[in-house]
Amino acid sequence: MKKPILTLALAALSGWAAAGNLQVLVVDKEGKPVADAVVVVLPSNKGEPKAPLPLQVTIDQEKMRFVPAVSVVGVGARAKFVNNDPWEHHVRGSAAGFAQFNAAAGSGFELRLDGKADGKPGKSAEAVFEKAGAVLLGCHIHGSMRGHVYVSESPWTLLTGADGIANVEQIPDGGAQIKVWHADQLLDIAPQQTTVSATPGKATMQLTVVPRRRRI
Repeated sequence: MKKPILTLALAALSGWAAAGNLQVLVVDKEGKPVADAVVVVLPSNKGEPKAPLPLQVTIDQEKMRFVPAVSVVGVGARAKFVNNDPWEHHVRGSAAGFAQFNAAAGSGFELRLDGKADGKPGKSAEAVFEKAGAVLLGCHIHGSMRGHVYVSESPWTLLTGADGIANVEQIPDGGAQIKVWHADQLLDIAPQQTTVSATPGKATMQLTVVPRRRRI
């Protein structure tokens, strides 16, 4: 006798937890909201994220800056770098923070992009991010240029907005760990444990630094 389709569906979902939402506020050493902090939630139970992390992004070089300054992607993502300045740039990718001191010799990548000619599209090149972690972007020619790509294994990863808040949705109910990364926080702050449930939760994470102001 065949089992009802509904019974089979419930059996297939038995290892997956119900979902809840979590609002994470990131503040600096002085208690002020921090924008562009990466919030990573690592749930203990299995679940389906609201949306997967992007596996294709475009990062522009404009007015001697990387735009966006911080990108969040999934493992295996491909980034297209476009030089919209009229002069030559490099894209140097290396481990960020203290991880750079443990990086193997020759790791990372380097791209060279000619300047954009009038009336022509900007020159572009691509790189693939195959390892989880933060990647520092720089330019050999222009030392002030700095950007970051955060490669996450957790689809429950978001950037904070100008208000310092990341609203992480559809997290599996149960225990979860919250991690925060910021470009100016060289020494990672301790993760925070929380419990996700049907009732929306809130958490605050505080950096031990005051991030420097970004050049506009």
